[in-house]
Amino acid sequence: MRNAILRATGSYVPANIIPNSYFDAMLGEDVSTWLVENLTIRERRWCDENESTADLAECAAREALRNAGIAAQDLDLLIVATDTPEFVSPSTASVVQYRIGARNAGTFDINTACAGFVTGLDVAAKFIRADDHYKHVLVIGAYAMSKYLNKADKKTVTLFADGAAAAVLSAEYSNKESAEGMRGYLASELRTQGQYYDWMGIYGGAARYPMTQDVLDRKDHLLRFVKKFPRELNPNTWVDMIRAVSKRASVAPENIQHYFFTQININSIRETMQRLDVPIERSHNIMERFGYTGSACIGMALDEAMQQEKIKPGDVLMFMGSGGGLAFASLALRF
Repeated sequence: MRNAILRATGSYVPANIIPNSYFDAMLGEDVSTWLVENLTIRERRWCDENESTADLAECAAREALRNAGIAAQDLDLLIVATDTPEFVSPSTASVVQYRIGARNAGTFDINTACAGFVTGLDVAAKFIRADDHYKHVLVIGAYAMSKYLNKADKKTVTLFADGAAAAVLSAEYSNKESAEGMRGYLASELRTQGQYYDWMGIYGGAARYPMTQDVLDRKDHLLRFVKKFPRELNPNTWVDMIRAVSKRASVAPENIQHYFFTQININSIRETMQRLDVPIERSHNIMERFGYTGSACIGMALDEAMQQEKIKPGDVLMFMGSGGGLAFASLALRF
């Protein structure tokens, strides 16, 4: 049997640390207290003026390749998940492919917003399982949302941050007669609730609203929360999808060792773990130090757990991402 295994990870964040006190001073009010008490966020990283999504992605990619012990030219496919791309066109993946020297890799970007990294893992695993041409696939989640923030909008400017994470998935063969106990991909599911497409996003600068002076004046080229999402939306969907993927993977939620969620709301994570009857300690969370890094955050949390050697051979990992659109992606694998 042939399966896609998680071979190695890497991550990168900009050097520029932005503490909560920066926003207290900029906005002229105490936002630190609310950020810490409700989201646990104390600081985040922002790109410098000359730093962009491809720069973050390149650094994370190089680290993942070093940890995997393979050369860039050994990659067969490179996928970048982002909704803050280097350009509208061409793809950010093509930029990264050239920079790291992955000359044998096909490339494409995907945009399922903050569900992108998990969607990328799903796509990569399917390529490896379906076609023996694909032996090594690099998945990168990259986010430079500081470039799209309205500095006067306290609903967004205090939350969003920058970073990138990468994972190498490789093909592995097993002589086992069944998938039971096999390493690698177990099950996954993608969902979309498209009725929320216009509730949050960056709506200017593309075909619907080209970058005109009117768009700039309205700040439609910057991130906007247009409507407030129902509080229960993420926990309800996360619980339902995790149970569905767990059932297909033949692993009960309480027997999953590690959970990695979109790092937007610690209370949603706590509620989900409680409803699954799983200790909160099995979720690895990084928002306290890195804020909300969108399509990079799940990969960043995964890489930190890997570097801290929390993940052991045989452990089952559950990934649960959600983002604008609204897009949801869940995936289970055995390390």
